[in-house]
Amino acid sequence: MDKIPAIFPRMKRFYALLLLLAAFTSLRAAEPSTVEQQVAAAVKSTGVTVVHFWAPWCPNCLSELSKNGWSRFIAANPDVNFIFVTIWNEEDGRAVLAKNGVGPQKNFELYLHPNPSRIDGEKMETFLGLPVTWTPTTWIFRNGRLRYAFNYGELRFLIVQQLLRDTSDKWDR
Repeated sequence: MDKIPAIFPRMKRFYALLLLLAAFTSLRAAEPSTVEQQVAAAVKSTGVTVVHFWAPWCPNCLSELSKNGWSRFIAANPDVNFIFVTIWNEEDGRAVLAKNGVGPQKNFELYLHPNPSRIDGEKMETFLGLPVTWTPTTWIFRNGRLRYAFNYGELRFLIVQQLLRDTSDKWDR
């Protein structure tokens, strides 16, 4: 009987440490990644920034890249900053982009999100506090404010061009 009370303080310490570890882990998970911090700083800059979430295995993403779709679009809009964030993939897909003419443009940046998981419950589902539920996903920012969001599927570049013109207007909507 004398040994039982001695176990309780150890168990209390063990459970306290376990709770602290769980709290620390959940706080760490809530911290934005370095990639997210870099993109947040970029979209706050003056001007228009397009943030495009893509994956090299995604058929819709590959369709957008075909026939140099993104390459021509980026070249046609030199005053717009384009940021591609590779998601749900181990590698950044730079070779796939290069094969389709994307990468050498001065107004282009490529980031790899650090969480490559594609498993529900594990994968990255938010970025800059906004939902990312599909790839491709494309957002248009001006001076740090989200102006337009395409959260599902392949883009039509003529429509995006019009939205870039609207976003660039002097009149602040």
